[in-house]
Amino acid sequence: MKNRFLLVLALIIGLTTACKKKDDDPQPQVQLPAFRTNTIDYNTLTPTTSYRTSFLDKNGDSTVDRTEGRERLRMFKGLFAYIGTATKDGDVIDSATISNLFANENTAFTGAYADLNGNTFSIKSATAASLTNKQDVDNFLEHAFGRMAYISQFSGDVASKGVPGKLGTYLVDENGVEWAQIIQKSLIGGYHLDYIANVMLVAGLNADNSKLVAGKNYTALEHNWDVAYGFLSINDIYGLNGTADGVTPATNGGESYLGAYTWEYNRKNFGKVHSAFLKGRAAIHNNDMAEVQNQAKIIRNILEFAVGAAANGYMVKASNPATVEASRAHAFGEGYGFVYATRFCKLTGCTDAFSNGLMNDLFTSSVTNFYDIIASQFTGVSNKLKNKFNIQ
Repeated sequence: MKNRFLLVLALIIGLTTACKKKDDDPQPQVQLPAFRTNTIDYNTLTPTTSYRTSFLDKNGDSTVDRTEGRERLRMFKGLFAYIGTATKDGDVIDSATISNLFANENTAFTGAYADLNGNTFSIKSATAASLTNKQDVDNFLEHAFGRMAYISQFSGDVASKGVPGKLGTYLVDENGVEWAQIIQKSLIGGYHLDYIANVMLVAGLNADNSKLVAGKNYTALEHNWDVAYGFLSINDIYGLNGTADGVTPATNGGESYLGAYTWEYNRKNFGKVHSAFLKGRAAIHNNDMAEVQNQAKIIRNILEFAVGAAANGYMVKASNPATVEASRAHAFGEGYGFVYATRFCKLTGCTDAFSNGLMNDLFTSSVTNFYDIIASQFTGVSNKLKNKFNIQ
């Protein structure tokens, strides 16, 4: 009897120990590369953690290099510093110069941007880089450059239907189209969003993380993530938001282009972007590729929603008959550019066909200028955008 009791007791203890061991076992740890001697605890990263100072090698030196991303962002600014002179200063600009800035050819960058001529990359090479029909996007933009140069001749004239010039303070063509806005917003999709979200955070994640780049203290994968961050933001804390995830910051923190529009049209999730970039970079350091993919998807979804919501927001503004015509034309130019940009929202399921369909809903066989577009056309496009991007 005593032996039977001891046997049962032993079985109970054995089962209890086995269950406890299963519960207490730590999650499987990924193996660090040999040149990384510590893991980064994700819980130590906060919305106010600096991207620049958080990732160190075994010598305590930063492994972050955002130079390329920042240069790409400066190229965007340099392009529009030139295009903007047509409206701001009344300068007559030429399409060849715009094309050279786009392709970084013939030392087109001048003044504060002259150093960009020495870069081996360009806006053009990165625009629509994820698409098989990249040439179609290049052709669309080159056409837009030509139209922008053409209307720059009329900055001293008053625009009206059939007449290019200034509509209020906005420079438009004879159809009421503000080409500067269409170029900029199309590039926010084709250059800014596509290169960050569809190149660096997709194909770029296949880069090597097992060895350091020759002469550097970071891996190719770490560098790709840094390029994405540096291209989105020049700040050590994206948006300088300093708020908890999900809290709406009062300003965009001096961000530009896609970085700024993410604040304007996805404020609810704006504060989550920095945390995702931090955690993703830490996951690369830890060689935790599942977490890298998770954080990349968070970033891509937030940025894509901002583009879709911006397209919708400007369609709504353009549809309001109570708004002065110049402001409606300006909203149309921004909205039309963002509609074009939606084709780069791949996680959302947007395609060329979706984007082109919306554009064709605005300019039809019988409606060929902004002045003749009626409110129901804007509303129809808005409804399709709301449905596609789940905009409430």
